[in-house]
Amino acid sequence: MGKPLGDSVFAGHAAAGVAAITASAVAVHPLDTLSATGSQQKMGLGQVVDRLMSASGPAGLYSGIGWSVLGKLPGLGARFGTYELLTAFYKDGKEDNYVSYSEAMLAGIAAGAVESVLCTPFELLKLRSQVGSVKPMKATDPANITKVAFPLLSKLLPGYVPDIRVWNSSVSLLSNLSPKHPDMMGALKQHPWMLTGSGKPPLPSDVQVPSRVIALEGWGALWRGLRPGMTRDCVFGGMFFSTWQFIHTAMLTWSAVNMNPQPSKLEEAGPVSPFASSLAAGFSGVVAAAASHTFDTAKSRSECTVIPKYIAMERRLLKWKVPGNWIERKTGISPADRNVLFRGIGQRMARSGFASFLLVGSYYFVIDQFLIQGCLFWYQAFVEEITKTLGA
Repeated sequence: MGKPLGDSVFAGHAAAGVAAITASAVAVHPLDTLSATGSQQKMGLGQVVDRLMSASGPAGLYSGIGWSVLGKLPGLGARFGTYELLTAFYKDGKEDNYVSYSEAMLAGIAAGAVESVLCTPFELLKLRSQVGSVKPMKATDPANITKVAFPLLSKLLPGYVPDIRVWNSSVSLLSNLSPKHPDMMGALKQHPWMLTGSGKPPLPSDVQVPSRVIALEGWGALWRGLRPGMTRDCVFGGMFFSTWQFIHTAMLTWSAVNMNPQPSKLEEAGPVSPFASSLAAGFSGVVAAAASHTFDTAKSRSECTVIPKYIAMERRLLKWKVPGNWIERKTGISPADRNVLFRGIGQRMARSGFASFLLVGSYYFVIDQFLIQGCLFWYQAFVEEITKTLGA
């Protein structure tokens, strides 16, 4: 008889983690879609629901669910894995397995930084898919409009729509010169960087496929919003794990008070029940979401900005300075977003709290199921061995 999956500790915890992450991501994704589209479209919740239903139907609530799950699997795994490694380092050499609140916060900050690096490309694709769910389908591709007039532009800047009126105005200004080139207008069309200032980039909903993002914006665009995203995840991780550690310690202290005799160590008060631990994680998620929401808004709005790679090149050559004060420049917040940073904070708090509760609860539930299967396996093996012994 082969060994069951529950007999492997690593495989059991890995399967439980995958199941818990998938369950929490699927459960809260509709609320995530409504929150993301509402913050970008500057509409109320009712208006977002009506527009989404008219444009995509009920399936629009799960736009980008694949990217969300693919991003959360390595992201949350890295978050909890990094936290466990750092807390194990903090516990090394101590008499008890106690982690202080400051140590939990520092470990959470480091875990959030690792999570942000892994999740940013998937979050960008997920967010643009969600924003596209409230946009009605277009009959024609905007890139086809200028494919004939600007052939090189359609190849190097796919989806870019030049403003013909501004382009003609620029050509008329240059026509006063006496060029030696027989076809000055045609020559200018061969230099895409001359066209970037006379048009507008496509909407984020039109640039949501990885190949299209890379072709128009370059590989670096996949990590757009990394600075506000890393700030958000560091704040979220630090607040989440420190709050969770505080509640966990409070519950153990309360259990130790009612014990007779009193335990010499706090960990001897017994493990916290899975339901209580899930509630603590849910409350910690609410607190962490409230503390990091401004950076989440800045990250979402940054990821919904399409910047073609030739415009980015021009900014680097011209040494373009990022606007805003010192804090905004370091954290990646745009000064234009100052009045909308707290938009949708209630929805995100509710979503984060429920997702954290469901994540921890699902993990404990799956682990218990694996333990039950393992116990049944060893019970059956024991009965078979006894039967063989008695038969002999």
